[in-house]
Amino acid sequence: MSANSRLTVATHILAWMALVARDHPDDPVTSERIAASVKTNPVVIRRTLGVLSKAGLVQSYRGINAGWRLARPAEKISLLDVFDALEEGSQFGLHPTQPSQACPVGRGIGATLSHVYDSIHETVRTTLASKTVAAVLADILESQRSSTRY
Repeated sequence: MSANSRLTVATHILAWMALVARDHPDDPVTSERIAASVKTNPVVIRRTLGVLSKAGLVQSYRGINAGWRLARPAEKISLLDVFDALEEGSQFGLHPTQPSQACPVGRGIGATLSHVYDSIHETVRTTLASKTVAAVLADILESQRSSTRY
């Protein structure tokens, strides 16, 4: 089973845009420039930017200076905002069909795991809500400063 990297890619996009906006706040960035950082196809970036745009996290600009900008400051975009924009939903699912109700495990596993999964889901949401894109960028830049001090 492979992990879903959509949240990571979307956060990378937003953190990179926040970094560029620090020096050039009025300059939109292209999906090609973002894709070079993420090391993926610009089409993947455009699809993700489209989803983030619908959620009000980024804006697109057309014309001579076409591209994308953050729709609000990185300090005002939480990872929960990004998660919700991607509509990731629950990371865990129950059986696609009802298990045997004649079996004591089959009869009770759904209710038991639902409580566990609900708890995990709430913990994830609380953690994501506590971290902004600006904080992610600050952590990235600090870790790079720390690693080059040797």
